[in-house]
Amino acid sequence: MSPLAHSDTIVALSTPPGAGALAVVRLSGPEAVSITQSLFSKKNLASQPGHTLHYGTLREPGSGEMLDEVVVALYRGPRSYTREDVVEISGHGSDFIVRQLLAALLRQGARLAEAGEFTKRAFLNGALDLAQAEAVADLIAADSTLSHQVALNQLRGGFSDELRGLRAQLVQFAALLELELDFGEEDVEFADRTGLARLLAEVQGVVRGLLRSFELGNVIKNGITTVIAGRPNAGKSTLLNALLREERAIVSAIPGTTRDFIEDEVSIDGLRFRFVDTAGLRNNPADEVEAIGVRRTRERIGQAALLLYLFDLTELTPGEVQADIAELTAALPKLAVLAVGNKRDLASPAQLAPFRALTGENQTVVIISAGQRAGLDELQAALLAQVRGAGLANTGSATIVTNVRHARALEEALGYLRAVAQGLAEGRGTELLAADLRHALAALGSITGEISSDDLLTSIFTQFCIGK
Repeated sequence: MSPLAHSDTIVALSTPPGAGALAVVRLSGPEAVSITQSLFSKKNLASQPGHTLHYGTLREPGSGEMLDEVVVALYRGPRSYTREDVVEISGHGSDFIVRQLLAALLRQGARLAEAGEFTKRAFLNGALDLAQAEAVADLIAADSTLSHQVALNQLRGGFSDELRGLRAQLVQFAALLELELDFGEEDVEFADRTGLARLLAEVQGVVRGLLRSFELGNVIKNGITTVIAGRPNAGKSTLLNALLREERAIVSAIPGTTRDFIEDEVSIDGLRFRFVDTAGLRNNPADEVEAIGVRRTRERIGQAALLLYLFDLTELTPGEVQADIAELTAALPKLAVLAVGNKRDLASPAQLAPFRALTGENQTVVIISAGQRAGLDELQAALLAQVRGAGLANTGSATIVTNVRHARALEEALGYLRAVAQGLAEGRGTELLAADLRHALAALGSITGEISSDDLLTSIFTQFCIGK
């Protein structure tokens, strides 16, 4: 895609607002260099090559009033982020200076950039496809090792390359089907139906694999929701505080202290866990408020990726623990469960012995003392083992879908691919096969932006920060 000729030059602050060591103001467009030059002293920027830095001062045209001492970075299009001329002005991180500088640049002909407009220009000018552009936002928002790795893979074009490979194979057959339509009266077949059926089965398998990866991708992007549940006074709030290493939740010996959710996040070995402390579970709540809390706890368990069932080693028997877990997960057979026995410092050897042998098909038992913060290393190791057992940690270089829009487009494409395969099996006419295949190609193309609309682009790029 050749660069589009944008007639205007945009400007925005690209670093976070507020006082700091530096502030970077970015311009992009045909007049980026000349607008900067109108404020810049020391040298003629127009004669300088791209990818160079220039120290100088910025002054108000006419009055000569000094605005700031700065370093100007020049990037000549198309060798720039947007493939246009780009200027980045690094000055002092003062809100007042930034406001003065932006006002001066606007008076010289620039306009304020919209949210995500720099990246949008990069997409429109062919520097990035749409999936890569969305990966830029994911990379900025990444707050764990895995989310960073997945975003980098997409930014480098791993996901896009896989989609383009699928589309290229399908396009060949689509072209042959369209050719058959041009010779409809002669009843000829250019597309090998057996080969098309084989390709459809292969492509459907790849698309299904990508859709399966979305569950993993959603966890990586948003964190592993881990609900801490158990009977009242099991020590759930104490455990949350121990994991967070701060007094986040109120701890009391009075049962039923926690009435609603308390959530916070912890990164363990690059994986982001969102721990949810919940109301204690009992069959006869003390009052209506506690009953609401118990109901919400059960609802939250249904939304979790992992259940951490915490129990008091001095109060429950192994049979009671297993019965509690079975009751909580009766309608959630795929929910991963980690059973954690608490208050080991208060338990006798006779009380501890049967729990050390307690195991289940989908369970691991960890013995800790949340109040003494003992056994937390073993607990964290068990948490990692649970998610790794579910395939949530060792992604390698595999393509992982993290974007809801991408997942919906893949579901749409899979539906049309199934329709084509069914049409082949039933001997449907070329026109119907070609129509369904066109829809499948359009759905796949919408992910990378080969097929897009203004409404779609607006929806995507308005979610970016201004300056990116």
